[in-house]
Amino acid sequence: MFAYVARQPIFDVNLDVYAYELLFRDGDKNCFPDINPDEATSKILTSTHLSVGLDEITGGKIAFINFHRESLMYRFPTSLDASKVVIEILEGVEVDEALIKACKHIRGLGYPLALDDFDADEKWRPFLPFVNVVKFDVQEMSEARIRALLPEMKAHKVKLVAEKVETYEEFERFRDLGFDYFQGYFLAKPEIVRHKDVRVSKLTMLELMSVSSGRSFDFDKVNSAIERDVSLTYLLLRFINTPLHNKRYQIKSLKHALTYLGEVEVKKFISLVALANLNDRNPSELLQLALVRAKFCELLSITLHEQENPPTGFLTGLLSLLDAMMHQPMTELLAKVPIDESVKDALCGKSGKLRDCLVLAKQMEIARWGAVRGFSEKHNVKQQLIHGFYNEAMKWAKAIEGGIQQ
Repeated sequence: MFAYVARQPIFDVNLDVYAYELLFRDGDKNCFPDINPDEATSKILTSTHLSVGLDEITGGKIAFINFHRESLMYRFPTSLDASKVVIEILEGVEVDEALIKACKHIRGLGYPLALDDFDADEKWRPFLPFVNVVKFDVQEMSEARIRALLPEMKAHKVKLVAEKVETYEEFERFRDLGFDYFQGYFLAKPEIVRHKDVRVSKLTMLELMSVSSGRSFDFDKVNSAIERDVSLTYLLLRFINTPLHNKRYQIKSLKHALTYLGEVEVKKFISLVALANLNDRNPSELLQLALVRAKFCELLSITLHEQENPPTGFLTGLLSLLDAMMHQPMTELLAKVPIDESVKDALCGKSGKLRDCLVLAKQMEIARWGAVRGFSEKHNVKQQLIHGFYNEAMKWAKAIEGGIQQ
């Protein structure tokens, strides 16, 4: 049984990932399901929603999980490790003395609690003395109203999360207001800086990704590019020699790697290392997101019988955040390098199988399960398989990231 789950990063003021909010599949509700109290919680944990394990989904980070009223009333959160989760109380739950008592009990057992989409309704006042985190939807509540509520929040010493932060400017504004954590799609949206030149070293990386997207493998171009950046040779060989890929043989050269691993896999390695270096001044989560998209789109495209040389699905996902990393429009960046036309078309919005894969990856990130059903029906791919691919992509990305960064 697969865990049908999406994750959304929660950043601290330094744009390091503090936690992930996990969105589980439960019809269209996008939250942890109500449970029958007679059903063994251990069975649920091991065989359904958390079957892949929290650590594999979050990479060891804290997990924010939404709970319904009945789940809280029957103390379902106590089946989880209190050191690894924050229990989110949904804004739509019915509040009464019984729920307040249940939440106090859960907090007394050491579980941090968060109020989701706080709207300052009087019903939440009894929770403020014992909750740890309060989340504000900064698109729904005015900044003036939020400012007015901040003294009360600080008096209760709760941590503040700004949700649905859509731009860097919003991130900076709410950071300056005193918010502790930030959630939203602002990191993956490019902050375009016009007329900004691409440095020579970055052009080298773009050139390498161009080679990786070609139908043939030009050793002369690869060697020429690597000669201009000695550290790239070291990174490439170190990456290929990690236990995840190579447990028996010591790879000593690019030619040896090609012989051992095959042209397509070497192309992926080169593009991975190049992208990691392009992302050197951005938060690591941006690279992590690109890696998840790359593996997910690769698995989907292979299922849809797309060609693997060049690895078009992989490259489509991997390069999908290039504009956010380089702070330039995607069309301008792709004009600088001869990326495979099918990849370029997908990245620029032209309809097709690769574009469908990329769009689905983005929908998975925000738990729009209706899009999964639509993709499943359009391309005749089982929904369970799609969710399984996404779980695999998250685990793969976490394992890979350390091997492609200096």
